[in-house]
Amino acid sequence: MESVIGSFIRRGCFFALAIAMVALTGNRAAAQQPQGAVDASQNSPQPFPDAAQPAKEPGNDPGKGSDDKANPSSQAKESSDASLVKLGPGDLIDMSVFNVPELTTKARVSNSGDVYLPLIDYVHIAGLTQEEAQTVIEKRLDEGGFVRNPHVTIFVDEASSQSVTIIGEVGKPGIYPDPINRKLYDIISEAGGFTLSASRKIVIIRNDKPMHIDLPRNLGDDLGGNVEVLPGDTITVPRAPIIYVVGDVGRPSGLLVDNGALTVLQALALAGGANHTAKLSGARIIRKTPTGMTETTVQLKKMLEAKTADVPLQADDILFIPVSGGRVLAARTMEVAMSAATAVTIYSVHP
Repeated sequence: MESVIGSFIRRGCFFALAIAMVALTGNRAAAQQPQGAVDASQNSPQPFPDAAQPAKEPGNDPGKGSDDKANPSSQAKESSDASLVKLGPGDLIDMSVFNVPELTTKARVSNSGDVYLPLIDYVHIAGLTQEEAQTVIEKRLDEGGFVRNPHVTIFVDEASSQSVTIIGEVGKPGIYPDPINRKLYDIISEAGGFTLSASRKIVIIRNDKPMHIDLPRNLGDDLGGNVEVLPGDTITVPRAPIIYVVGDVGRPSGLLVDNGALTVLQALALAGGANHTAKLSGARIIRKTPTGMTETTVQLKKMLEAKTADVPLQADDILFIPVSGGRVLAARTMEVAMSAATAVTIYSVHP
């Protein structure tokens, strides 16, 4: 009997020792498991971000690289200028509150400058920039206890209170409303395009500061000057400098010189040269000065023979070459030349 009991005791000890070894092996395996491995049952849903802290978009982390290309400095400047545009009566705005889609509203500013918004009733935003209007609405939502730490965004769909003015050498100078998302070429086209004598060196006055832009003769050749136009801009299209060549020449002309300068011989060549009946020794340059019109004799024959230097011409100069044997009184030379200049064909010149 005692031998049987001893046998059971020994078996029980071996069994307990085997269980202890299995448990010890399992603990060691668990200890060697990577720390990053987490049981799926321990995962808990993440709360929504605070209304005042919008979730970051991919690629916007300053500590990480982004595949997006940096915007040019000119686009950044235009964006900065756009933020200074003030709201006014008639503007149609689209307002949204982050994480509160129920408050998304599209409303038009009334004649009194107010806009009706959910929960906070009427808000006066006329005369405010978009950022200032956003701040006012956020304050009303927060102080009223409607939204905690609200983040409001306003977009202008229609800027009926804003306009762009274009003056100068265009078909229909005037004031053009609603310039939101419009570019320079759009406004020029709406204004009837350039006149025949329009310069391509235009000026945009924005916030009392001039911005000079050089455009190609054919706008389709280069879109680099097709900048964004903002409300309140004034676009000035000046008259291009013109040099007139009249008298006894092959093709009396008005030469548009927008991107350079011309000399007497160059202008004469572009006008078809002097006719065989021209009186070269009687050639004159008629020029407008602050003190009045002046008349200067040109030694055209010596220039053609390379015996004297060519003479540069200025904007609005009239190069007059009389007919040989023609009796034109000296006192009437200027009158005849200016009368002829009013009937010439205008040509574009690219020196």
